[in-house]
Amino acid sequence: MNLRRQLLLVSLLILVLPWAGCQFIRETESALREGQQRMLAGTAQAIADSLSQFPDELRRSAGKGVAGQNQLYGHPLHRAPLIDGYVDDWGLPPTSFRRLRGTDGAIRFVTGIHRKNLYLYVDTRDASAIYAAPGAAGGGRKYHDFVSLISATGGESVAEFVFETEAPGDIVVRRLQDAYAFDEPRIAARWQDTPGGYRLEARIPLDLLGDRLGVIVTNTANATTPGIASASFSATLPGRFVTTSPVLESVAKAYAQPGLRLIITDPTGWRLAQAGAIRTGEVAADQALIQLNWRQLAFSYLLEPGSEETLAGPHPSGREQQNYVSRALNAEPAEDWFRSSETGRAVVAVAQPIWSGNVQTGVLIMQQGTDAILALTNESLARLMNLTLIATLLAASVLLGYSSWLSMRIRRLSNAAIEALDEDSVQRTLPSASASDEIGDLSRSFSHVLRQLGDYNDYLKTLAGKLSHELRTPLTIVTSSLENLEHEVLTPESANYTARARDGARRLQNILNAMSEASRVEELMQHAEPEPFDLAAALAAVVAAYSDAWPERQFVFNSNQKSIAVHGSPELIIQMLDKLVDNAVDFSAAGDRITIELLLDAGEVRLSVSNPGPPLPERMRSQLFDSMISVRKDHSGDHLGLGLHIAWLIAEGHGGSIMAENVDDGVRFKVRFPAGSI
Repeated sequence: MNLRRQLLLVSLLILVLPWAGCQFIRETESALREGQQRMLAGTAQAIADSLSQFPDELRRSAGKGVAGQNQLYGHPLHRAPLIDGYVDDWGLPPTSFRRLRGTDGAIRFVTGIHRKNLYLYVDTRDASAIYAAPGAAGGGRKYHDFVSLISATGGESVAEFVFETEAPGDIVVRRLQDAYAFDEPRIAARWQDTPGGYRLEARIPLDLLGDRLGVIVTNTANATTPGIASASFSATLPGRFVTTSPVLESVAKAYAQPGLRLIITDPTGWRLAQAGAIRTGEVAADQALIQLNWRQLAFSYLLEPGSEETLAGPHPSGREQQNYVSRALNAEPAEDWFRSSETGRAVVAVAQPIWSGNVQTGVLIMQQGTDAILALTNESLARLMNLTLIATLLAASVLLGYSSWLSMRIRRLSNAAIEALDEDSVQRTLPSASASDEIGDLSRSFSHVLRQLGDYNDYLKTLAGKLSHELRTPLTIVTSSLENLEHEVLTPESANYTARARDGARRLQNILNAMSEASRVEELMQHAEPEPFDLAAALAAVVAAYSDAWPERQFVFNSNQKSIAVHGSPELIIQMLDKLVDNAVDFSAAGDRITIELLLDAGEVRLSVSNPGPPLPERMRSQLFDSMISVRKDHSGDHLGLGLHIAWLIAEGHGGSIMAENVDDGVRFKVRFPAGSI
């Protein structure tokens, strides 16, 4: 992984800042939530204390028996429904319907209140609806389908309103009370057929009814047997009829505030009053726009994890039965957090028991949204996200630019260090040497090493000439002294020692000649005058001489052209070939074949010398043509590695290049010349 990617990965650590900011905003929201919950609980306690002065209104629906199961609830209706057998104009959700006991939903009914009238709707699924026989309606034998509304005042006066008909349409209701039966024209009712049964819709003045109401539906299988009755109550008399209290409605509206919903129930949970809404229409419209904002989406994920249950609105049946309300009905104040099903926002709900003296007379429920909290935290989150985005982009851009600049400096230093060793003379100054940072220190360190290496390289280049000059005079003295000594009378042992010294002096003379030869080649390359000659013919003659000089080797000369006219120094070219052939002979054995090949291809002259033998060490291939470098294992003889260096000098002096490579059966030296340079 390069430096730029590493710095980009390091820049991701800046994301810790928005995470810490989100944690802070979340803690702030939790604190605001707790404060709102305490404030709402205190407000609920104060309102509940003020409602304790209405015990009669709160307990007017309370009665003995199984509360809730035996009681009917009159839903407040916003307008008077048309008595036509349809419930579409009631404005109630389908979940407001109740089922009669034991009918598995086959019989559903609902009651509503509008002004001074009670409205009744019954929907019955009956595959074989049986109507009263002509003249049988109102009689004693009830071998047909009919609906009864039971009304009682206290436990004494009981009245039954019977809805029966001979055919669908408007019907006349019979009233049975105290052994009397008579028509009740003040009640309007309509019987409507349906594909799977029938529907009944009726309007009854409230002054005809008592404080207890119940519904009974009788279904008859045929016109000869009595029907089976299904009732809304299980006791002898129905439970007290429950409806909203105008007094409590007025009180609730007085306490209701924008964004606050207030519900008052009786001791059994029946809703007696309701006022306010969690969200105002103005805020709701604004929320519809905010929901499309990416900030709101981020807010929902970062700050509102959505672990609360969905808030249930006022129960369609009219009876509040949520868990926190149940605790309050058992005289325990309760609070809980929910999530709005419409907006997804958090909602706090508290339920406070209402006490009239030592008796619990009801429950006050208050629900409030968190728009104020969300406005504050959402604004903070928006600022945080904007600043985080700007800071992240700025930091990433700066780090990217810095990493690119740093990578460029390091790459330039690396390339310069590589190129410094590829030049004829070592480059001693590297980029960024004047910088005061770590890369500058590294560049100066490399430059110091290169200066030392350059000085050493210059010393090696001049070493041969210096040694040749300095050793030639002492060697001449030693040689002349040995020659004079040979004219003296010597013992056999002294003559042997003198011969050895003479041989050593000869070998030193050969080394000095080789060192002088390298120096002379450099001078000749500077003063040589090129001339035209046939390179192919010259090499063919030289190869024939090699066969005479080394008869134990096989020399083969190949050329793709019979005549190759070139312009250069024939003596130096032949000398270069001599050095390459001499090297091939040294590293080959008797009987081996040494191949010399000359090619003219695409304006380039190629000369190669191949010989079998040990391969070149990989680590020495780049230093093979340096001065005084040898790959001989025994280091014996008068070889200082100057032969290949001389060949390199001649090739470079003619504008060419020389290289060595390992082949399958040995080593090949290849020399290339541009056609116009020799």
